Amino acid sequence: MAKALMKVPQPKTADDEERRVGVEIELGDLSLDQVTEIVSAFLKSLGVETDISQKGRYERSVSGDDAGDWVIEFDYSYLKKLGREEHQEEWQKSAEKGLAWIAESVVPVEIVSPPLPLSRLEEVETLIEQLREAGAKGSSNSLAYAFGMQLNPEVPNTDATTLRNYLQAFLCAYEWLLKRIDPDISRRVSSYIDPFPKKYLEKVLHPDYDPSLEDLMTDYLRDNPTRNRALDMLPLFRHLDEKRLLKYVEDVSLVKARPTFHYRLPGCEIHRSDWGLYSVWNDWAAIEHLAESEDKRLACLERYQKERKKLLPDFGKGWRDFMDAEIMRSFEA
Repeated sequence: MAKALMKVPQPKTADDEERRVGVEIELGDLSLDQVTEIVSAFLKSLGVETDISQKGRYERSVSGDDAGDWVIEFDYSYLKKLGREEHQEEWQKSAEKGLAWIAESVVPVEIVSPPLPLSRLEEVETLIEQLREAGAKGSSNSLAYAFGMQLNPEVPNTDATTLRNYLQAFLCAYEWLLKRIDPDISRRVSSYIDPFPKKYLEKVLHPDYDPSLEDLMTDYLRDNPTRNRALDMLPLFRHLDEKRLLKYVEDVSLVKARPTFHYRLPGCEIHRSDWGLYSVWNDWAAIEHLAESEDKRLACLERYQKERKKLLPDFGKGWRDFMDAEIMRSFEA
């Protein structure tokens, strides 16, 4: 049975609008068309008149939701490219058949929701239950699987102080998150979630770090010109200052400008009855509570500075235990 979804401390944007969040779910053992039909039926149960369109062999779109279209696809850019091209050489057509077989065996089907108001997140929990009942599988079901669930929460504000606080909260809680989530080995090996560089951590987690918005973006981009971070800030920075981002990031083909954080750490365990959106969302909501708690956040920064000055600093178990017992436990649902 799904647990309650934790409330965030800032449910509205600076414009007093309800914040939205996009959800991305990767899963296996169901075909593209099966997942599309499940999403369509789910929306119809909410009173939505849906329409299914096919953009290529590897992409489907379900329209009708006021929030926007739901996209269902194989998350593999080359497969999408092949599927959209109508005129291929014979050898390439043969290759496509082989790639399609690989995709159906290994590449996940990905569901990408439109930006949903926070008040609609419980609907996603219902969709997950329906996918599980239909036979969807997650990462731990097979050594070949490396599936994730990603969140794109709209930022409550785009000022430098807010973004700094959220970055600091996330970086302080990173090891705590790893312990709770335990991302599967295959996703780590594939460089899906590389750690933040030590020099960046030391700069951002200093209590005196108080950058302008421009400096905050430059600091991040200089040390992290990649999407492969557990908290990917590139979509937000492209939304705020595309010119600055392009100075540091070479390949922006997959970076979509949007006013959101991009939380990429969790795996998908959709086949397990004790897993759901709450498993991912509640950890993220705890990060937001830490970001909005000045006392707790500063306590983390002070402890970090003390630890790094030790002859043998412990940012492993000792740090996780500190975060769990003295910081994050007070925010748990």
